[in-house]
Amino acid sequence: MSAKQISISGRDGAFAGYLAAPASGSGAGVVVIQEIFGVNKVMRDIADAYAAHGYFALVPDLFWRLEPGVQLTDKTDAEWKRAFDLMNRFDPDKGVKDIQSTIDTLRGREGCSGKVGAVGYCLGGLLAYLTATRTDVNASVGYYGVNIQQKLDEARNIRNPVMLHIAAKDEYVPPPAQKKIIEGLSGNPLVTIHVYPEMDHAFARAGGAHYDKACADLANGRTATFFRHQLS
Repeated sequence: MSAKQISISGRDGAFAGYLAAPASGSGAGVVVIQEIFGVNKVMRDIADAYAAHGYFALVPDLFWRLEPGVQLTDKTDAEWKRAFDLMNRFDPDKGVKDIQSTIDTLRGREGCSGKVGAVGYCLGGLLAYLTATRTDVNASVGYYGVNIQQKLDEARNIRNPVMLHIAAKDEYVPPPAQKKIIEGLSGNPLVTIHVYPEMDHAFARAGGAHYDKACADLANGRTATFFRHQLS
């Protein structure tokens, strides 16, 4: 596996991305979509893990218009405050366009099979869903996406498979929102939803306050199987 920062050509300008490449030099691509903390070590580690399993994994810096190179942790109140400020000023519509540019960049890399998936967490979970409704991605996975219930009218645009992981005790996605998501997508044969009954938001973030290894391993295993089926 090798990793480096690359430049991604977007519709509104160039922005950075962290690319982890498989040792074999060939494989499908995965766009890893950040949480509200930027392209930090958590996101880079996820990309590295995908590369170790044979994927070209690329994490785009989606906050580049606000502040390039954000790398926050979830360990201090000051960092949380800054992360929420960035999230509140972030334009998801422009973010999805940047994700399409990231998909195009992966497809254009030597060794990439042309199949590209997307996986996102928290804010990235919403963006993974919107990636499924607005881009030509081959498959998408969202972990505890926030505000998906406000975008259910876009579900009719889904053309390729989607998997959503929902934390039943998510402090940022309350039960009424979860109910809307599940009911709103239940009739779509391209959507698979997994609910984790006792889990809170970010249960799959290693080192996080709500990290649960058993459920994280279960969700990650489901995602791995999903991508193997959809991106091979």
